[in-house]
Amino acid sequence: MLETQTQITPSPLIDLESIQKKTINVAVFGHGNVGSLLINQIVASQKEISRRRDIEISIFAIGNSKSVLLQEKGIDAQWEQTKTSEGIPYSVEDVIQFAHNNSLENCIAIDNTANADFVANYPLLISGGFNLVSSNKIANTLGLDFYNGLRNKLTLHKKEYLYETNVGAGLPLIDTIKLLHLSGENITRIKGVFSGSLSYLFNAFSEKEELFSSVLHKAIEKGFTEPDPREDLCGNDVGRKLLILARELDLHNEFEDVTIQNLIPKQLRNVSKEEFLKSLTDFDVPYHIKRANQSEDHVLRYVGDLHGDLSKNDGAILDVKLVSVPKNSMLGQLKGSDSLFEIYTESYGENPIIIQGAGAGATVTARGVFGDILRLSDRVN
Repeated sequence: MLETQTQITPSPLIDLESIQKKTINVAVFGHGNVGSLLINQIVASQKEISRRRDIEISIFAIGNSKSVLLQEKGIDAQWEQTKTSEGIPYSVEDVIQFAHNNSLENCIAIDNTANADFVANYPLLISGGFNLVSSNKIANTLGLDFYNGLRNKLTLHKKEYLYETNVGAGLPLIDTIKLLHLSGENITRIKGVFSGSLSYLFNAFSEKEELFSSVLHKAIEKGFTEPDPREDLCGNDVGRKLLILARELDLHNEFEDVTIQNLIPKQLRNVSKEEFLKSLTDFDVPYHIKRANQSEDHVLRYVGDLHGDLSKNDGAILDVKLVSVPKNSMLGQLKGSDSLFEIYTESYGENPIIIQGAGAGATVTARGVFGDILRLSDRVN
């Protein structure tokens, strides 16, 4: 009996480094505090992300209201100097055309502006092949016609739009609410402290017998408020965040549906910023009275509250107001500039899901935007 021998030729070793990695091409619009921190975070993490995952993140465009820097191979750590010397006037169409001309795939547009005009470019970017990530809340708080039209366009072009930082900065709030809602969980109420600046203000004001104007001065000096603190104190920002959450539950609310308690004394609402900042003592008497008239062991908190019969899609009751809560409650124990959200559901009953942490700050917000970019990077083809 003859034996046959089969010669086995060993397969060549696979060079893992030679495997083509997926490149994510990013265009960043807005490079102020959040935008510049985001760009620097991405540049600093590029090598580590490439080593640990099968993706390369390349920032090919950096633009603001005046100019854009376009680089096919991506920017480096000296991007600010390069943009100063090589930035050119542009339109969003120019960025889209640059991506097409250079066959850039897996494109993501990042909106770090606070600009209502830039939001008008979202449909154009989607049609041009871009997914969207935004820290800008405006698109999600415009009229329902725009809101629904944008989502229809995303579906039509098979693109995604992530905006975790719209509420709670870097906290995983919107993602949690989306997952609960999509899984069929009946969310019955969401309430909490939505503003890091107002959290600091009332946490500090409740701890000591200190004048409100003194605490507000400290908040301004620490950079916790907007340059004009009335943008925080009017309550509109908290109202927008509450509206965003309502719409995540498919509730048909408009911004006009939100009842907002304006914290600014009437005589200071329409004066110049300079006059306002000179008149902070006007807050002292009314807020001393509010603090003094509380029940024992209670503290003041500025709270957003989404409630009502949420089983109907015709809308929720949306309230933003200053309330007095027990010191030993979750809201009453809040410290520093943290945000806190209580999510009540049918399954969890009277025990809400609690999400708490740093709800404000440019570094935290930039990290949250970066997280959305990484989520999208795993999904795009």
